[in-house]
Amino acid sequence: MKKTSFSKNTCPCGNPKPYETCCGPWHQGPLYLQAPDAAALMRSRYSAFVRDDLDYLLATWHSSTRPHSLEPNAEGLQWLGLEVRRHERISDTHALVEFVARNRLHGRANRLHEVSRFVLEQGQWFYVDGEFS
Repeated sequence: MKKTSFSKNTCPCGNPKPYETCCGPWHQGPLYLQAPDAAALMRSRYSAFVRDDLDYLLATWHSSTRPHSLEPNAEGLQWLGLEVRRHERISDTHALVEFVARNRLHGRANRLHEVSRFVLEQGQWFYVDGEFS
C-alpha cells in the first residue's frame, strides 16, 4: 500500500480527501464510531492521534485492553505519515492491520511498526492490541 502523509488539503490518515469528508465523520457527526472495516478504523485512529482526539481513541479501544486514560501528544511531536501495509479479515468479527506510523519528536525521527488486532462487536470495530515489529 502507498505511504501517506498529510497537508492542509488532505486527511491526516493520508487519504487525499479533506479530513471533513474522510475520518472526520467517524470522529464526530452521523457516522460517529462507525468505521466500515478495521483498516478504516486504523486510519481514523491515526488521524485521532494526530489531532489529539483522546476521547475517540478510548471509544474505539476494546474494553478488555483499554487503558483508563491517555496522555496528550508530547509538546513538539509531529506526525509525519501512515503506511497501511496489510489488512486481513480473519473472520466475520476479527481482522488484522499491519501499519507503519512515522513521527518526529525534538528532531528525532521515530517509526512505529505494528500488526494490530481488531474485533467487530454490535456493528462497531474496536482496536484490541498489537505486536510491534
